[in-house]
Amino acid sequence: MTAQLQPGGAGRIGTAPVARVGYGAMQLDDKVTHDDAVAVLRRAVELGVNHIDTASFYFGGEVNHRIRSALAPYPEDLVIVSKVGAAYTGVGPVPLTAAQQPAQLRAAVEDDLRQLGLDTVPVVNLRRYDLGPAPAPEGDQNVDLDDQLAEMIALRDEGKIGSIGISSVGLDVLQRALPAGIVCVQNAYSLLDRSQEEALDFCADEGVAWVPYFPLGSAFPGFPRVTDNDVVREIAGELGATPAQVGLAWLLTASVNTLLIPGTGSLGHLQENMAVADVVLSDDAIARLDAVTAPGTGPDYAATLRGVLGEASAS
Repeated sequence: MTAQLQPGGAGRIGTAPVARVGYGAMQLDDKVTHDDAVAVLRRAVELGVNHIDTASFYFGGEVNHRIRSALAPYPEDLVIVSKVGAAYTGVGPVPLTAAQQPAQLRAAVEDDLRQLGLDTVPVVNLRRYDLGPAPAPEGDQNVDLDDQLAEMIALRDEGKIGSIGISSVGLDVLQRALPAGIVCVQNAYSLLDRSQEEALDFCADEGVAWVPYFPLGSAFPGFPRVTDNDVVREIAGELGATPAQVGLAWLLTASVNTLLIPGTGSLGHLQENMAVADVVLSDDAIARLDAVTAPGTGPDYAATLRGVLGEASAS
């Protein structure tokens, strides 16, 4: 990435400098051809992306293979962030199952290394189930945080991962995990779901990167979408931007430690996502967006979504 290309400005994951607008690779699944996935990944890097989010459980490892095919040998400044704690099933609206045991976390990192062709994965997030969206694991998958962190620290000490992140956790768990050297947090957060505001503020105070998923609201039926909100659409019209760009631009104003990883399998949509860096929200627009509320979000939002996904998975 050249010095001139830093979509959204400069951010950090731990000590690694990254552009604040990155790329989430989850959507590079079977709905996207291999060649199209390669084209999107290469164009993302050309546009200044140097933070790519992935996981060995995305599309059974195929997403990682596509990243390697498109980008290896990797640019020196590229920060690949993976996650462990789930396994691919190929079944259901969210084709994943919990893989929380320490041995499973280690196996997932080994999968990342092999699939991506890396000696070290720069950052690996421990994906827990404290906040959803999936139902909380039971039985031998209900693993104590300390046991998981001990394995993550061991992997870091062995040089297999560079830094540790954490995902889907509340403030209490985040505070417990912080002494392990947590460099980023991935939680659901958007204009319409600010239930993790305390965790965001804590990360800002501690210099921990905040990387929201569901940044435009949940894609599941029955849940509000940022792009459908009247205030968002009104401001988008005033700016000549898309509602999605306004929702993402608002996130960049929420805290200086916020990093975005919008994902897509479309070159055109990728261009739109990268252009969010050029969307400037006035103080008035930010105030109007800050005042937005939505029914069904807040503390009960994640619990409700967990129930929906749990019923869908059981059917």
